[in-house]
Amino acid sequence: MVYLLAVAAALASAVGGVLQRIGVESAPAEDAMHLRLLTNALRRGVWLAGFAFLLLTFALQATALRFGDLTVVQPILTTELLFLIGILAVVFHHPLGWRDWVGVAAIVTGLGAFLALSAPAVGHGIPATRAWGTVSVVVLIALVGLVLAARSGPRWWRAAAFGAAAAMLFAYTSSFTKATTTLITGGWGHVFTHWEPYALGLTGLLGFFMLQNALHAGPIAASRSVMVIVNPLVSIAIGVLVFDEHLRTGAGFVAGEVLALAVMCAGAVTLSQSPLVTGDSADGGPGEMLGRKAAAPAPG
Repeated sequence: MVYLLAVAAALASAVGGVLQRIGVESAPAEDAMHLRLLTNALRRGVWLAGFAFLLLTFALQATALRFGDLTVVQPILTTELLFLIGILAVVFHHPLGWRDWVGVAAIVTGLGAFLALSAPAVGHGIPATRAWGTVSVVVLIALVGLVLAARSGPRWWRAAAFGAAAAMLFAYTSSFTKATTTLITGGWGHVFTHWEPYALGLTGLLGFFMLQNALHAGPIAASRSVMVIVNPLVSIAIGVLVFDEHLRTGAGFVAGEVLALAVMCAGAVTLSQSPLVTGDSADGGPGEMLGRKAAAPAPG
């Protein structure tokens, strides 16, 4: 059931990402990192539809995390790219090329091998305060660095930097989601006497804001490819180091797990460069909607 819920969350995320990209692509470049980016998006029905799918994604992911571990649920969300490619292929009637099939095979093979080799074991539902403090400092430093990096450079770079910031925050938020779903066993009144649910709301909103900036900044290929790589890697690190989720640690298993993740990430990069995502197909195809934007050039 955990696997099914995680895959459903990946599908909802892919649909929501496409709809929200359409909703923010026409916003002026100077709206980046300003709340007016969201206020303008709220006026567009397609963006609101994407937001509904984002809420569905969170509900499915939270339920999966209630019964499964970060080291299982978050890597499965990489399959979002498979659904994204499928959606674009159907909507724009573009056949999949051999690189697309290679990317699909790499993600499926890498993900399956990682789950089989690592055999994740349940860790602690509520981490110690010191562990929370350490991961919070690391996330904050990385977030500031990524936002500063996203303030200049070509559109693909800014989209990738904002995408990495969003992915890291979503991984961080997932850890609070995991903790909150554990607290629910004591009743809802018990939940709100702890700080984790409030941190969940704060980091979730900040991650959502970074996601909108990533979608606005440049091609969906740049932001999504980074997100589907950074999110599971950060989540695995948090799961192991903070929640004490156990992976097989023998030399052979560790080497296999690293190789499997590398194959999965390579597949994600390959799919993110598909003409269906980048808009580089012969007739433009999805490029006008999801890749290039005919607005004024980016500042800086």
